[in-house]
Order: sequence, then C-alpha cells, then structure tokens
Amino acid sequence: MSSQVIDLRSDTVTKPSAAMRQAMAEAEVGDDVFLEDPTVNRLQDRAAEIFEREAGLFVASGSMGNLTCIMAQTQPGQEVICEAAGHIYNYEMAAMTAVAGVLPRVINTDNGIMTWEQISRAVRPKIYYRAQTALISLENTHNMAGGTVYPTRLAHAICDRAHEAGLKVHLDGARIFNAAVHLGQSVAEVSKKFDSVQFCLSKGLGAPVGSIIVGSREFIERCRSIRKMLGGGMRQAGVIAAAGLVALEHGPERLHIDHDNAEILARGLAQIPGIRLDPTYVQSNIVIYDIRETKLSSKEFLERIARRNVLGVPVDPERVRMVTHLDVNRSDVENAIRVIGEVLRPGM
Repeated sequence: MSSQVIDLRSDTVTKPSAAMRQAMAEAEVGDDVFLEDPTVNRLQDRAAEIFEREAGLFVASGSMGNLTCIMAQTQPGQEVICEAAGHIYNYEMAAMTAVAGVLPRVINTDNGIMTWEQISRAVRPKIYYRAQTALISLENTHNMAGGTVYPTRLAHAICDRAHEAGLKVHLDGARIFNAAVHLGQSVAEVSKKFDSVQFCLSKGLGAPVGSIIVGSREFIERCRSIRKMLGGGMRQAGVIAAAGLVALEHGPERLHIDHDNAEILARGLAQIPGIRLDPTYVQSNIVIYDIRETKLSSKEFLERIARRNVLGVPVDPERVRMVTHLDVNRSDVENAIRVIGEVLRPGM
C-alpha cells in the first residue's frame, strides 16, 4: 500500500508552490497600516482590476472578509438573508450576530441556490417594530451544497430586484473563480452587480493564506477601518501578499483540471455499492455523497479510508465531502476510488 496521503478534505490543504515561496522570500514590504506595503498594494490593485472594481482590500481570511462586508453594509438589529447551508451561517462562528449584531434570516433550498421569489418572501415589511432586512448574501460556488454554481442571469436578477427594494447584496465568492470556469465567463461578469465581493486566495487558487474584498473605493475605505477594528491591520504583509499575487495570476488557469478530477471522482464513487451520488450534480471541485446504505456513519467510514491514506470530511453522520485541488492529480483520484471501493467491499 502506498504511504502517500491523498488529502481530499479541502482545497485549503494545498502547499505553496516553488514560485510562491520564491515570491514570498523576495517580496518588497512596508507597513500596510500606513498603506506602505507595495506588494499588498499591487495585490489589491490587481484584484480590483480583474474584477473591474474601483478598489480591493487584503484580509486574513474569507470569514474576516465576509464579516467586514456585513458590518460595512448593516446596522445592529437588522437582518441578513442567506441560504440555510451557507458558510456565513454555519461556519463563521456566528460572527454576524456575535460581532456585527445582525440576525441571519435563512432560506432552505435543495441545491444552495436561492431565487428572488424565495428571497422576497423573507424580506421584512417596513414596519418600525420589525427587524429590517438590510443585506442579502449569496454563496458562489455553494460549498455545502456540493459546489453548485449560481447561473449569472439568476444572480444578476436577484441583485436588480434587491436594489429596487433598497437592499444591498453581498457575494461570498470564496470559490468564485471555480464558478467562473464552470460558466465560461470572467469573474467580473459573474459578480458585476453585487455591492460587495469576497473571494479566497487560499482555496482553489493555492495561496497559503488570505482573501480579498473588492468594491467601490468608498466601500473599501469603510472596510479598511472595520478590518483594523477586527484586528486585521497587518504590517509587513507583503510576505504573504506575494504568494497571493502568484495565486491570482496563475491559479485560475488550471481550475478546470480540478473540475475534471471531481467529475472522475463522482462517476467512480457512483459505481460503488452503498454510495448514493448523482455525478451530473457535480459542477466544480466539490463532491458530496451519501453513505447511509453502507450502514457506516461518516465518522466510521472516514476512519476506515484514512487507514488507507485517503482523507475526506463529514458533512453530517450520513454524508461525506471530498474536494479536488492542485495537489491531487488524476492518478490520486483513481486510487481514492479504488481504496473506497475496497473498503466498502462485502467482507472487508
């Protein structure tokens, strides 16, 4: 048995490339709180250029970026509409409530994709004794719905209708480059009608740390103050921004490989008895599958395959998530399928 670990837990587990390490070692730096780090400034300007926005802001994480955007566009006591399985509701430590003082108003969907019809029913009436809706947050791709992608026309329609209603719309675009690859469009086109966008450098793009917020210059200046309040005023951050620049320039061009490998993984898993999965549902680099027919819990299943050096994460007691990324090749995916098939073979 090979001793090489096939780590499919997330696309956050990737190691920085040689080019990233070299860029980090050679990065020109300054004090970013004084706006004097040239590498951070280049990263922010380049992100804004790619997204066709006025300005960008480097933040430590996607969670910090989402929270910063929420705080910049809401007031305590207001509500944020989001999808029930969304990242900002489930995986960001209730920060929108604990820190921003706003209440999530969730909408359940089958595939993580909300429609304006669903959203409009959740918008609070403008009555003084009801908490008011301030913001709508969409997630693209949607992590816990299996990497599903918002059709651009639908996302734009939601933004248009929200703006007509006097509401702002935020895009948790942690994996927006994956969405753009699936759609065959630029990230600027996909996200152009959103009031704020957060995207991660540390997921599919392969950087070791960091995310970016983009928006209007006025909005970004407001976010800069909030970032400082949250403890995100970094000093010689060009050391990590340098890796982000490499990721931003070169990461998107190979994401289609991760999508192809996810499709191979999904099709292979769907052939294994006991696994329930529709491969046609997989749109990007995330594969979520049901193992209840194996009579194993997700914890038991993952422990068994981990002993064979294949790693994934539980979604719940009956479902498992696996994510393809730049440190996993086609051979690794095929070996993972083989190991899972052997582990679930009767008598094993």
